[in-house]
Amino acid sequence: MPKNITRRLFLRDSAVAGAGALLSQRLGELVDRDGSRRTPGEATTPIIVSSHRNETGHRALEAGWEILQAGGSALDAVERATNIIEEDPEDTSVGYGGLPNERGVVQLDASIMDGRTYNAGAVASLENIKHPSSVARLVMERTDHVMLVGPGALEFAKSWGFPEEELLTDQARQYWLRWRERHSDRDDWGPPDHLRERGGADAALPADWLETYGTVNVLAVDGNGDIAGITSTSGLSYKIPGRIGDSPIIGAGLYVDNEVGAAGATGRGEDVIKACSTYHVVMRMRQGRSPQEACEDALRDIAERYRAAGIDFMPGEKFVAINKAGELGCARTGEDDPAQMTVATADGLEIYTGTGLF
Repeated sequence: MPKNITRRLFLRDSAVAGAGALLSQRLGELVDRDGSRRTPGEATTPIIVSSHRNETGHRALEAGWEILQAGGSALDAVERATNIIEEDPEDTSVGYGGLPNERGVVQLDASIMDGRTYNAGAVASLENIKHPSSVARLVMERTDHVMLVGPGALEFAKSWGFPEEELLTDQARQYWLRWRERHSDRDDWGPPDHLRERGGADAALPADWLETYGTVNVLAVDGNGDIAGITSTSGLSYKIPGRIGDSPIIGAGLYVDNEVGAAGATGRGEDVIKACSTYHVVMRMRQGRSPQEACEDALRDIAERYRAAGIDFMPGEKFVAINKAGELGCARTGEDDPAQMTVATADGLEIYTGTGLF
């Protein structure tokens, strides 16, 4: 993704967070509604976190927190919160409204993991179903498989009563049409050559296209100390049809260990798959690293693998993590843009700011 696109998306989400009076001033802090600060070492449970920082992310965590506050399970809480984000037509990286593949078809991926039962489920390349995370839960609970993909995943979802729905919103369609016209100057899409520079034929489409590989992670620890997590996405925008990223892969886009904690990933998933990054985060926590340290370790692990190959390259990645005590961590590539996530506890909604590296 071009750097300016990443920056624009970050600033947009940060502005929404600011409107909700949820501001973070310094790295490694939690900022409460009243402006008081506490460090992540002052852990608390139950707790639910999301990589989303916008208004929908806040509403999602409020709904998930209601379940935890009533004594409900982490598994129910993360599913409810994720469903709210999957329903948001303004979110171009998750569920309904997600950006399509290069053929204009929205294909969704999701995974879920229940630390209490050491069980997991996932779906990939799922079309026409608004809540892939809920289908993934059924794969986990009603089959002895972990992942279903493509037409098989759709057939499974329909068998459980999920209605088929058009997921491509008008906004996402407009971005896709613009991408189709502008992604190459050697094909026949777009205005005729003699009008291409005049712009008149482009007036009905956005001035630029949106590119994204965003995702949502929702992680929770409930009152019993049980841990669960979900990762859900529409994947890389304008991807090759059938492309599957890290989000539905256990150990890549999501990993949960009920004795330790949970981690989720967003970003350019291919590198997260190759490095088994969320498994790496959780195993580092098992070895005594804090969630914050473990997220940073995972970024360094990817960077070191490229350096060992003699390649100066670092993909855009973000990791979020919690441990069983309710301590937090998040880190991303890009020193100018430290990672953030939304947190809900008995103290209310907060923004946690981690680090930006490299």
